[in-house]
Amino acid sequence: MLYYFGVLTFAGKTEQLKLRLKVPNLVMRGLYVERLQQLLLPEPAMRDEGRLTAENLYMYGDIQPLCDFVEQRYFKVFHTRDYRWANELTVKTAFLTLLYNDILYVMDSEKEISRRYADLTMIRRSDMRQVKVYDILIEFKFVPLSEVKLSGVKARKLSAKALQAMPAMKEKMADAITQVTAYGTALDTKYGDLNLRRYAVVSLGYERIWWQAA
Repeated sequence: MLYYFGVLTFAGKTEQLKLRLKVPNLVMRGLYVERLQQLLLPEPAMRDEGRLTAENLYMYGDIQPLCDFVEQRYFKVFHTRDYRWANELTVKTAFLTLLYNDILYVMDSEKEISRRYADLTMIRRSDMRQVKVYDILIEFKFVPLSEVKLSGVKARKLSAKALQAMPAMKEKMADAITQVTAYGTALDTKYGDLNLRRYAVVSLGYERIWWQAA
């Protein structure tokens, strides 16, 4: 039904010869993102608050309010049963619903850069290069609570220092920094005139977020 209404389109076949579907264009992607945001943040005032945190990032390069919002608002929406499918894709989707801006940016998820794939890129559109905002590149990593043998309650009580000292978090952050640095260098080489900010974001379950600029 989604295919016949043009909400999805064919994108080849899998190795098992199953049909592969994808979102056909940026207009439809925007509708998906908007609908996800309405489902996760049903109150208009909360959605407005989320948009302000996004503006802090691409206008001033400050990602902390955005991470705080995801941690304090979005993560409360995800129930314990959602941990069955927990991974960085869910966290990336939460950030994408807040950051999506197809007026200023060409938004891309899993963009191929030097034969590898960046998690989230926000590159100013060619007709928006004069606008004083940052181009954004974010790499996401996820550490399941089961891996560190913590409950959600205990994870929420961790100090920032204790969170960042956890071996699993440190390992994921190091990987994210390496990847986002390489992706950023490739993007700078390709475009030449970017005002690029690079960030590594590591989530501990659906409880805590640690970020670093690269």
